[in-house]
Amino acid sequence: MATLRGSHANPRYFMEHSERSVLRAAFGPLLKEHEPLAKYTSARIGGPAEFFASVESANELAELVRAAWRIGVKPFILGGGSNLLVSDAGMRGLVILNRARAVEFHDQDEPPWARAESGANLGLLARQCGARGLGGLEWAATVPGTLGGAAYGNAGAHGGDLAGHLRLAEILQHDGTVRQWPMEELLYGYRTSALKKLSNGHKPVVLAIELNLKRDDPALLQARMDEFVAQRKRTQPPGASFGSMFKNPPSDYAGRLMEAAGLKGARIGQAEISAQHANFFLNLGEARAADVFALIHLAHETVKARFSVDLQLEVEVVGEWGGQC
Repeated sequence: MATLRGSHANPRYFMEHSERSVLRAAFGPLLKEHEPLAKYTSARIGGPAEFFASVESANELAELVRAAWRIGVKPFILGGGSNLLVSDAGMRGLVILNRARAVEFHDQDEPPWARAESGANLGLLARQCGARGLGGLEWAATVPGTLGGAAYGNAGAHGGDLAGHLRLAEILQHDGTVRQWPMEELLYGYRTSALKKLSNGHKPVVLAIELNLKRDDPALLQARMDEFVAQRKRTQPPGASFGSMFKNPPSDYAGRLMEAAGLKGARIGQAEISAQHANFFLNLGEARAADVFALIHLAHETVKARFSVDLQLEVEVVGEWGGQC
């Protein structure tokens, strides 16, 4: 199977016995082994993490990541799992589940702003802002996943994106220090950022985000969010799914191209391209990651053959794939 541009499959990485011992000693009772990752992803797909720990605050996240780096382990930070395809074989090394969700509202300042830790749910944060009469994030009311993931990939919907509201990001850097990155340093583009492009060494970790907001009528904000929710229900399938699977190419839509290529309803195993929205891939119950990846390959090659468009993945592909991708 050909490599799809935009995938980020981890290289095979087997921890030595000595490394496992050091990790167990460093993390103690915080550490789980062979933890199933399917229950932490929106599509309910994925094998186990070799080692797994969870954190409840940005300070805990920074502390655990530093501890891992000190012993030579590069942890994978897992947020809401909404934009992630984990292989059936799972992930080697350490996975840290980010449940750092504290939010501070500075609605007495002018203009108002908020600081949220990177494990905060983006949709919930949008609704919290709306209830306080703080506008700007209504587009995010239907976006799954965490704020950290949104900052990493510049999440967006309904004509808005995180880059339009980010004030600064608190980043744990490769040397273990925490620094505030201003907006211009993050180099945001369509579903990308400077954070996403960095792959060598210890990757920076988003600890918290500050967001610029604006005052508005809570009733109007709620009405806008209700409209986005209703639109999502009309156009996107419910249940365990990936969406959007591919980035939209310039001046077009990945879903339109796949629909025009006759891919709606295509199925491999228990994985299916939605008949409602072609850029959503469904888990019909017992789908394997291999089924989903085969369906990705089918869609990619079909669109390329029909329209000479090389679709790029929006979903991140991680884990042990045995040379599949």
